[in-house]
Amino acid sequence: MTISRRHFVAGSLAFTGLAISGHRSAEARGVFFEARGKAIRGYDTVAYFKAGKPVKGRNQFQTDWNGTTWLFSSEENLQAFKSSPNRFAPQYGGYCAWAMVNGDIASIVPEAWDIVDGKLYLNFSLGVRRRWRRDIPRHIRLADGRWPRVRQSL
Repeated sequence: MTISRRHFVAGSLAFTGLAISGHRSAEARGVFFEARGKAIRGYDTVAYFKAGKPVKGRNQFQTDWNGTTWLFSSEENLQAFKSSPNRFAPQYGGYCAWAMVNGDIASIVPEAWDIVDGKLYLNFSLGVRRRWRRDIPRHIRLADGRWPRVRQSL
């Protein structure tokens, strides 16, 4: 059996879509992405803004917000979040920003992130983040349009 390049590419894209959307039920639990009961895999969402990198949160610095437990690396970051959670919470409930472009949800890895216009966007993987970065303004426009419907379905 021979496979044309066009069919190979189409199949690869379909598989990629299935791989991303296949994580929908594994860890997604509600409006915010959670893994092991913690938002964004237990990473400190404020640290992305203040330290410019992903930093693992600590159980001693935690709060519940919008039905999800959030961890922080310091008391200072915890208090910053408590005073302005919408400023620091990731977009699209912390689900993969690239998947949201297509109106889907997927898990994230803390290392695949961007801050654009003061907003945190997370992605499924570093490879997916590369695709996200190809046209961030367009991708944000598309994802922003799809998020309200997806959010209602969670």
